[in-house]
Amino acid sequence: MLVLVGAACGSSSAKQAAQRPSTSAKLAIVSPTAGQVVTGTTLHVVLSLTGGTIVPTSTTTPLGSNEGHIHLIDNGQVVSMAFGTEQDIQVTPGSHILQAEFVASDHLPFSPREITTVHFTAQ
Repeated sequence: MLVLVGAACGSSSAKQAAQRPSTSAKLAIVSPTAGQVVTGTTLHVVLSLTGGTIVPTSTTTPLGSNEGHIHLIDNGQVVSMAFGTEQDIQVTPGSHILQAEFVASDHLPFSPREITTVHFTAQ
């Protein structure tokens, strides 16, 4: 019985993934740059979003293919849901992997995902 329930959930997940909107928007991290060493505990992140529009989060309006907002992920943890292309985040000393993902207005990723990554070090 558990196997059947698990299989049904897997099919539903695959169906949901197939129904996600795609986007032609392109996201890039302008700052920090790859390999950069930054000082202090506050990092000013600058992003570039081309072909997309940043809108408030919503679960009630239809999803647009080029509308959404940006999640900032530092070392695997979401640290910000940005509604602009500049954002200050707190960092600790050490190596960091910063990801920025343009997501639909319901917080879920586009299919395929529009995500970019940069490695930097904080001192």
